[in-house]
Amino acid sequence: MTTEPIDWFHRQLHHIPPGRLVSATAQTPGMRRLEAISGKTVGAENLWMGETHVPPDTSSANHHHGHSETAIYVVSGHPSFVFLEPGRDGLADREIRIDTGPGDYVFVPPWVPHREENPDPDEAAVVVIARTTQEAIVVNVPDLTWVGPARTTARVPDQSG
Repeated sequence: MTTEPIDWFHRQLHHIPPGRLVSATAQTPGMRRLEAISGKTVGAENLWMGETHVPPDTSSANHHHGHSETAIYVVSGHPSFVFLEPGRDGLADREIRIDTGPGDYVFVPPWVPHREENPDPDEAAVVVIARTTQEAIVVNVPDLTWVGPARTTARVPDQSG
């Protein structure tokens, strides 16, 4: 039996219209994630992409995305992204808020605990998310205290031996 090599120049593109987004993905209280591009939806190997919706006047639970880098594009609304800045020189840690609007981008490094807030009393916030893993890694945590490795922008070393 011979195996034909993969013809990388004639593979199929995948179209995912809004009605085919999948809600059966990792979730965080206070927000709703919809999966568009992933290993299970299109066979992606290194990418996850989808949407997050935060209702008016809502804060999500605190969470991080493990070793995955996350890029966020604000489609509508004015979500805020909150994380903890470590105290220096004896000062206490403090919460930092990044207030955004349509057209803004936000980068979340691996392991950084954060939450999304939507302070608008009337309008939902919708963002598009891309991650460097083909599955949605979501770890819900009790607070914004750092829980990951010391380096946030480098790959986590393989611990398997």
